[in-house]
Amino acid sequence: MKNFRNYTSEKYRKPDFQEIEEGIYKTGSPYEDQDIYVTSLSFEMEPECFGEEDASPRNLTQIPIEGILDEFSVYVTDFYDQLNETSETICYQEFGSSDLSNIQKLRTLIGKRFYAALCDEEDEDEEYTMVME
Repeated sequence: MKNFRNYTSEKYRKPDFQEIEEGIYKTGSPYEDQDIYVTSLSFEMEPECFGEEDASPRNLTQIPIEGILDEFSVYVTDFYDQLNETSETICYQEFGSSDLSNIQKLRTLIGKRFYAALCDEEDEDEEYTMVME
C-alpha cells in the first residue's frame, strides 16, 4: 500500500461529527454505545507486493489491511463502497478507535508506504512482517 493521503468525507460536515484536530473526528461508534475517533485515508494497493496480489479498490486484500489494524490498534468503520466501486486505483477507508492516540499514530502513514515483507526462511514463527517506509 502506498501514497497514503487524508480523505475528508462529506459526512464529516454533519453534526454527528466533531473535528478534534485536522483529519480526526469524534463521533458515535457504529458498533457500540460509545464515542470513538475516526479518520479517513486514501491509498493505492500494490498488486506486485506479497499479500496484495489481485488487489484493487474493489478488492482490498486481507494481509496489509489487517496489518494496519493490528499495528495501530484501529478497526474499519466505513468501507466507502461507492467510492471504491468507481475508482480504478485509489482506495478509500475509514478507521476508528476509542483511543485518540491510536488514530494520531495511524495518520503517520500519510505520505508513506506500508506493506508486508516475507520473513527469512529461518524465522519459523512468522511468515511475513509489516514494513512502513
